Amino acid sequence: MKKENMLEVIEKELEKHLNEVDFAIDWNTKKHQFEVIVVLFAENKTQEAIEDEEGVLSEEEVIEFEDAILFYTNEAEVIDKDEYLTTIPFNRKKGLSREWIRAFAIYLNEVVTEGQSDLLDFLTDESIEAFELNWNDEDFNQRVASFEKETFVPYPKY
Repeated sequence: MKKENMLEVIEKELEKHLNEVDFAIDWNTKKHQFEVIVVLFAENKTQEAIEDEEGVLSEEEVIEFEDAILFYTNEAEVIDKDEYLTTIPFNRKKGLSREWIRAFAIYLNEVVTEGQSDLLDFLTDESIEAFELNWNDEDFNQRVASFEKETFVPYPKY
């Protein structure tokens, strides 16, 4: 029987816990990093002109919002953390624990569920000037600090 790797476990946990949210995993094998990308959609009933962070205006009937979490192994690499919802370092030899991955998927679901609500508020309330997802590292780290026993799954070999 083939042993699961951490990308496979992450995908299974995200499929199980992300409610009605599209996601993708983009693996950069050369840099030993991957992104978990989440996509939110909201109806723009009044077809308000929405400006994204690059200054592009859209009046589409359905607004698509995308954000990503970067998992990386090389601490020395310069990463623009402002480009991501959050960045998560991991040990390539050790991998990540199943318990940590499950907690990650559950917390990410909470973040995107709250974000979906905030996105709808943004589209209907003119007093709200900007929208973004909110990841709280401190809150997440408290959740994963209490694991007594962890079962690690390895980084994939290619």
